[in-house]
Amino acid sequence: MAMYSPQPVESACYPRGFRAAGVTCGIKASGRPDLAMIVSETRCEAAAMFTQNRFAAAPVVVSRRHGRNGARAIIASSGNANACTGEQGERDALAMCEAAGRAIGAPAEEVFVCSTGVIGVPLPMDKIEAGIPRVAAALSPTGWESAADAICTTDAFRKMAGRRFEVGGKDVRLIGMAKGAGMIHPNMATMFCFLATDAAVESGCLPTVLRPAVRDSFNSISVDGDTSTNDTVILLANGAAGNAAIRRGSAEAAVFENAVRDICIELARMMVRDGEGATKLVTLRITGARSDDEARQVARSLANSILVKMAFLGEDPNWGRIAAALGNAGVELDPRQCSVGFDGMRVLDRGTLTGADRGALAAAMKKPEFSVEVDLGTGGSGAAIFWTCDISDAYVSFNAHYTT
Repeated sequence: MAMYSPQPVESACYPRGFRAAGVTCGIKASGRPDLAMIVSETRCEAAAMFTQNRFAAAPVVVSRRHGRNGARAIIASSGNANACTGEQGERDALAMCEAAGRAIGAPAEEVFVCSTGVIGVPLPMDKIEAGIPRVAAALSPTGWESAADAICTTDAFRKMAGRRFEVGGKDVRLIGMAKGAGMIHPNMATMFCFLATDAAVESGCLPTVLRPAVRDSFNSISVDGDTSTNDTVILLANGAAGNAAIRRGSAEAAVFENAVRDICIELARMMVRDGEGATKLVTLRITGARSDDEARQVARSLANSILVKMAFLGEDPNWGRIAAALGNAGVELDPRQCSVGFDGMRVLDRGTLTGADRGALAAAMKKPEFSVEVDLGTGGSGAAIFWTCDISDAYVSFNAHYTT
């Protein structure tokens, strides 16, 4: 989104016992940073979620096997996805883990590997293998911004968020970084999200924290309806805060889960703001569905409708396009009870036109951020919040010439 710049993360949120760095190793012709590393001084509890695309990239295939008994590091490259590269791609992804492990004194199985960029091109392993010792040498407790810059591809701005909170009387720190601007759609988006905390967390608790956070954030956004081959979310917890280990189902786990969810939602909204030329961030609020899953299905139908996106771009309160997308979502609704609104102004109220002022509606849509509210009228309690954007000329131009 034009001129948008997120607030920087305070260094007080940087988790203890972690170091990070980003360097240029020559993957990108532009000379921009393209190799990032995050390392914990001790073995971490780890949880990860990956793309559901059946053409899962080689780093995803390798990382799914790693971290099961804890993890020490993440090594991530940008500019080349190492996707659709066959057995050589898997060998290269594993070689990245091995090189990173050697550089920090950890086994390859304790290293997650991630790559993003153009699909179908082999990695320049000579450049990467030369770059890994350099990024390891650059590791710093304050190196998070350089690491966040190094995972970007088409991103217009760095995406980071941080939190501090108390668990059992101990100060706990949590940081997240992400990349993603296009090819954004559940499940998940063309994105990375790396989360690190110094909280002590009981083995098996992290996945129960990460899954709902991803559901409510990265699986609740769409830019263009395409799911990438490389999507990865990783959560590491090293226990350096010294709290009693957070147990699954405890009050402390709820506090921790809320912090993780908040950061993931903040980062997910940044991705939609940055939707490769997007001019609008639109929050879709769906209520009155028979279930939360059906509400999310309706939200996806709206978020991915080209005609609805064009109305957002043109700042045109054409609620008929929304109604058409609702009716095509494949879920139960009652048109005679359905309601539609823009920024709280209803144009349709329980199936009846309200005569809402078109100028006021258009003014709401001129804002860089607004909401669309839909009540499906079934009387059900199902609800969902979802974020999407418009599709601009800049998006079309960029993606028409992405590899040329």
